[in-house]
Amino acid sequence: MKKQWVIADIHGCAKSLQNLVEEQIRLEPKDELYLLGDYIDRGPDSKGVIDYIMDLQSRSQQIFPIKGNHEDVLLRCYAHELSRPQPLGLYELKDGWLYFGGKATLKSFGVKNILDIPPKYISFMNSLPYYHILEHFVLSHAGLNFDIEDPFSDKLSMLWVKDYSPNKAKIQNRRLIHGHVPCTLSKMLSNISQADAFSLDNGCVYDKNGKGNLIALELNTLNVKIQPNLDQTIYKKIEIPLAA
Repeated sequence: MKKQWVIADIHGCAKSLQNLVEEQIRLEPKDELYLLGDYIDRGPDSKGVIDYIMDLQSRSQQIFPIKGNHEDVLLRCYAHELSRPQPLGLYELKDGWLYFGGKATLKSFGVKNILDIPPKYISFMNSLPYYHILEHFVLSHAGLNFDIEDPFSDKLSMLWVKDYSPNKAKIQNRRLIHGHVPCTLSKMLSNISQADAFSLDNGCVYDKNGKGNLIALELNTLNVKIQPNLDQTIYKKIEIPLAA
């Protein structure tokens, strides 16, 4: 029987991802690997993460990445730089992206200007879908907007929402798996066994409060693989100061 693996929120941790896939998961050609977005920012090798994903796809592996909010922000920053409109509010969108992990992404590509990121990486991120529907699960980067009749019509929520009340009836009695919200390993393992919706984000780039691992979940058995961070990076959130 084929295995179906899910990994969330890699955030530039290419070594951790590769070790998790090759040494722990050990994908067979018939297996499927679903990736829940946020491949970039914060960690040291965003380019390496995307290179590895594209390499797996080129080897005819069954790899299904979706879009995260960090890819979405990069793409909007890229479009902003192309069109050069006047900034809105106190900050340009790019300023926020740089504060919250974008500097590490530019460094991994060896560029200072977002427009110098090679087009194939922009095309890859632009091509990513927002969700996947499987037999027993729905996969998205963030949660879903269950307050509307069709949760799949709200793409913004699939990228950003954190606070929501799951309603399995609106997704045909499936369970929702997402990333975006870092949670402790103990809470995650408890949720996997029983919750209608849960996060697989253990905050790979953080090293405190029960976080710091990249997690893979096999959907048929609910078996979990835990990969400690091998990329030797600890990300610290930086508060954006108010303008004087």
